[in-house]
Amino acid sequence: MEDRHILDIQDLHVYFRVYEGVSYVLDGIYLHIARGERVGLVGETGCGKTVTMKTVMGMLKSPPAIIRYDKVSLDGQDILKMSPKELLRVKGTKISMIFQDPMNALNPVFTVGEQLYDVIRFAQKRLDNEKNPSQKEIHDRGIAILKEVRLPDPERIMGNYPLELSGGMRQRVLIAMALVNEPSFLIADEPGTALDVTIQDQILNLLKELVENRGISVLLISHNLGVVRETTERAYIMYAGQIVETAPVDLLFENPVHPYTQGLLASVPSLTGGEIAEGIPGMVPDYTVAPSGCRFHPRCTHSMSICSEKKPSLTMIEPDHYVACYLYTEQKEQNE
Repeated sequence: MEDRHILDIQDLHVYFRVYEGVSYVLDGIYLHIARGERVGLVGETGCGKTVTMKTVMGMLKSPPAIIRYDKVSLDGQDILKMSPKELLRVKGTKISMIFQDPMNALNPVFTVGEQLYDVIRFAQKRLDNEKNPSQKEIHDRGIAILKEVRLPDPERIMGNYPLELSGGMRQRVLIAMALVNEPSFLIADEPGTALDVTIQDQILNLLKELVENRGISVLLISHNLGVVRETTERAYIMYAGQIVETAPVDLLFENPVHPYTQGLLASVPSLTGGEIAEGIPGMVPDYTVAPSGCRFHPRCTHSMSICSEKKPSLTMIEPDHYVACYLYTEQKEQNE
């Protein structure tokens, strides 16, 4: 029977040996994405979103990383047990990624066409029983994908260097490079963050349309709640390497339960005026001295003694809505 989850992460822990000792970054992550599903991973800067992404991409070297897990599978295969050769076969064919900063992600000394050519050719070499495409076929495929991401005059763009393109055009080139080999799973790391809001909106709507048409599963990493609400179906809220709440996006915004989720939503400025948006006091902890139990308890106004003693597990409070918080668990036990 085919696994309905294209990505399945269970009890993932990631530590790093640093000068000060051991940095305990990811603390038992549970996350899954169904085939064709678009999922958001939300949290402040430094919450562990990028480390999660790099683990899924097999980019963490051990040492310095120390990885412990029950399961980290992509399309039914254990990513972290793959050989370097097997991992190379997966990247760009089954899994692809759109990086946050297109200026850093694109090589400034090669043209767009040369970089697209390398992506297509390199992926084809990793596929079994596949005839290597000719240079004309690769060129035509590059032109087609540039048209699909709505870049004007793709023939000219193929001969341009990244520095000759605007930020929005470079982001579209990154999307084209990520989708040209038809991956089944896409990681989008803050796409459009470096762009102004109008161009960012165009990029996100384009990306949403392209992945829907292809039926691609997506993990969108962002700190922007509005972006996640508009472009994904379900979201995970991450704080300091722990998943604290997950639900379909409409349900999450209508009924945020965890104090951290409530704090994130309260931090969003109102467009209608009124009260000034509130912030969350404190800051993300130093992972070498990470708080015990629920890592949010030093910043939580509802903290109880048990919060620092034992990490809460994700508990279902309604269908598809899970929260890791003793405040809710205590209330549930009293009601029962």
